Amino acid sequence: MTDASTPSADRLAAILAFLDEANRLKDTLRSGRTPEGRQESTAEHSWRLCLLAILLSDELKGVDMLKLVKLCIVHDLGEAISGDVPAVDQRAGDDRAARERADLVTLCAPLPADLSAEMVALWDDYAAAASPEAVMAKGLDKIETMLTHSTGRNGNDFDYRFNLGYGLEATGRHPLLAALRAPIDARHRAILERRAAD
Repeated sequence: MTDASTPSADRLAAILAFLDEANRLKDTLRSGRTPEGRQESTAEHSWRLCLLAILLSDELKGVDMLKLVKLCIVHDLGEAISGDVPAVDQRAGDDRAARERADLVTLCAPLPADLSAEMVALWDDYAAAASPEAVMAKGLDKIETMLTHSTGRNGNDFDYRFNLGYGLEATGRHPLLAALRAPIDARHRAILERRAAD
């Protein structure tokens, strides 16, 4: 027996079908390494990005935290289909954004129309980085990636210098993002100095 507040069996089945497909994000690997040297998954990146956003909630005046966390969760969901493209391999005009959006639309196909539309609208907001929440999500995404690079057990050929120029536009759009970036840049410079001394 269901009451008015319980979703229909069909709606719940559609949500579960979507979650089955989204689960592929756990197996989608990124170039970042964990402190033990294992490649991180995109799902792990998204989890820590959300954690970072939550920890900064008291500093984010005028930002809708629920929307920010939703953006952080949704921003890389399309990678469950086509995978992640490391930042060093991304090129202008490579249609990566269009491909990721199309993959998200495909991934969301099992969802009820209202939920699918919400997920795609969140992704579009993130991609445009126009709302205050999207500005923060995009900047924090770069910060989390750089943070992972600074603490991961990376190979000898890992390009720490690349990180010093990575995501400058996204991390320069809010004073909090710039303040977070400064000590992470310092970490990368220290790693480069140690490598040069070896």
